Amino acid sequence: MATETTVAEHGAEAAKAGIPQLEFAHFPNQIFWLLVALVVIYVVLSRIALPRIGAVLAERRGTITNDLAAAEELKQKARDAEKAYNDALATARSEAAKIVAEAKAEIQKDLDAATAKADAEIAAKTAESEKVIGEIRAGALQSVTEVAGATAQELVSVLGGNADAASIQAAVAARLKG
Repeated sequence: MATETTVAEHGAEAAKAGIPQLEFAHFPNQIFWLLVALVVIYVVLSRIALPRIGAVLAERRGTITNDLAAAEELKQKARDAEKAYNDALATARSEAAKIVAEAKAEIQKDLDAATAKADAEIAAKTAESEKVIGEIRAGALQSVTEVAGATAQELVSVLGGNADAASIQAAVAARLKG
């Protein structure tokens, strides 16, 4: 029970006193410590934290500036490399076209020479073939003439006629001419 009375007494004292932060008697002390705390925070921030933050920001700004300059330089180098590449590509294409034209001309020259040689060979073989055909025709005509003469003489003798070889040859020759 003693504890109950002690708790009740403290509760009554606290209710009489009110909230200590709002008592006017404590205001000068609170304002003093508020000002001391603000001055300490200001000194710590202005002497320690803000210079470090400023240094970090300046370093970042410098890094960004250097990176932008390097990027611009690399961009210019890339443009130059692209221009050089395009120039080299155009030169290579023109050289390739020149090589192709030379190769075509050489191939055409070889083709013309081969064609002329083949034409000459064909003409020679054609002439030889025509000569052989002419000989075969002459031989065939002579053979036909002989066979026709022999056949005509046999027919005349079988039919009971008597014809001399010269008249039969003349008749066969006249018939072969048209």
